[in-house]
Amino acid sequence: MSNAFFEVPVPINEPIKDYIDGSQEKKELLDTISSMKKNIVDIPMIIGGEEIRTRNKINIQCPHNHHLNLGTFSEGDSTHVNMAIDAASKAKQEWSSMPWQSRASIFLKAAELIAGPYRSKINASTMLGQSKNVFQAEVDAACEFIDFLNFNASYMEDIYKNQPESSDGMWNRMEYRPLEGFIFAISPFNFTSIAGNLCASPALMGNTIIWKPAYPQVYSANIIMEVFKEAGLPDGVINIIYVDGPVAGDIIFKHEDFAGLHFTGSTAVFKNLWKEIGNNINKYKSYPRVVGETGGKDFIVAHKSANPIEVSTSIVRGCFEFQGQKCSAPSRVYIANSIWKDVKSKLVNDINSIKVGDPEDFSNFMNAVIDERAFKKITSYIDAAKKDKDLELLVGGTYDDSKGYFIEPTVFITKNPNNRLMEEEIFGPVTCIYVYNDKDFEETLKLVDKTSPYALTGAVFAKEQVAIDTASKLLEYSAGNFYINDKPTGAVVGQQPFGGGRASGTNDKAGSYLNLLRWVSPRTIKEVYNTPKDYRYPFMD
Repeated sequence: MSNAFFEVPVPINEPIKDYIDGSQEKKELLDTISSMKKNIVDIPMIIGGEEIRTRNKINIQCPHNHHLNLGTFSEGDSTHVNMAIDAASKAKQEWSSMPWQSRASIFLKAAELIAGPYRSKINASTMLGQSKNVFQAEVDAACEFIDFLNFNASYMEDIYKNQPESSDGMWNRMEYRPLEGFIFAISPFNFTSIAGNLCASPALMGNTIIWKPAYPQVYSANIIMEVFKEAGLPDGVINIIYVDGPVAGDIIFKHEDFAGLHFTGSTAVFKNLWKEIGNNINKYKSYPRVVGETGGKDFIVAHKSANPIEVSTSIVRGCFEFQGQKCSAPSRVYIANSIWKDVKSKLVNDINSIKVGDPEDFSNFMNAVIDERAFKKITSYIDAAKKDKDLELLVGGTYDDSKGYFIEPTVFITKNPNNRLMEEEIFGPVTCIYVYNDKDFEETLKLVDKTSPYALTGAVFAKEQVAIDTASKLLEYSAGNFYINDKPTGAVVGQQPFGGGRASGTNDKAGSYLNLLRWVSPRTIKEVYNTPKDYRYPFMD
């Protein structure tokens, strides 16, 4: 048995490939997309390492092309939830007792597989199944996921190294046990990397997982499971089920061994799950860890000293990359009157140049929204806004679902800073701008803080340091990720740990050691070498 003290390789952020014409990565990616379009899949649940298929097949629809059939997946029921709990429980002892460096090695290998032989496959699945352009797929499904796996292994090492002081005659130690029970991971459709991290980060710390991905993300979730299997993850450590939420919750949240929830999704769903956990608190062996990152009504505030070109570019990228389907996308913008004319000119010109369409056409900046339900919700906001007397349509406002769920980038201007477009999360390519008087900068910041119940991301643009300092202070609790002179999207693992407060979640910072600490239960060990043999203390003499 090895008695060495191991160190994880120092992680660095995965370089982003450019996919320019003539590059090898572009050729490989297009060939992979072509192959996957021809290979109709039948995706099973994976429980205890076994592929489970049912008669209830759900079609996997391509958001940007209704006529492209990617395959089906098997929807399960309550029996499969119970099977997954049993599988996770059976795998727990062996997995949690595995040397930490062996667990780290599995996920480090997974990172290398994604960086190499699986890069095109996981990117292609994200482009086809979630309608992301090549850059959005690359920074998400490849780079961010790789970073999560590499950096988390290093954070685990740092956590284990954190040990207490010892006085003379004793040795104090700290061990970081996995939680007692299983973890339920619920992941969203919009980020492949988030889906992978929600199940991988607690598993890395010795926990076993039941993972329920959003149905529109099953296509790329299946690739994640392929990677984990090839990396050597033991059967039953991560069990993936495709079951209706209430069916899964009714069993999981009433089970005595439920130990934690790792969630990314809507605020309303998260609140309901928290309430359900609270209602069942007497059933559990321990208090479950509840970790959630939910919605956002993210903002950009531009001071009079801001550069109009920089502001406009950040609005376009922040609001409309991946069709605004990011919880960090700025859907409310506050611009000083004195720079509005220049911002407006640049903004309208840029948006009018944006192409919307199939991600296989690399000239398209935007693609389709995820499904019919999202399309109807977003377009209902647009239709209502066109009739609202407080709003003026600046650009966009058109949409078409004849082939795919395409919505043009849309910007409204409002005279009412409390219009519903400034307050409600839309989760699509729609943003609203409020132009304020230069002298009302501080009042506008206070308005920003009070307008939304969310506090996920936000940005301030200014060249004057006093303005930056003022905004940083008045918006202290308005965003868990606060950006100065940059768009409020695109957090990088190891650089900007991600998460927000208020209605946006528990702010446990994915991409940092803080998140991993939530999946362990520390135990302090004190060993004394000269045990007292007389109860009397010296003061008694």
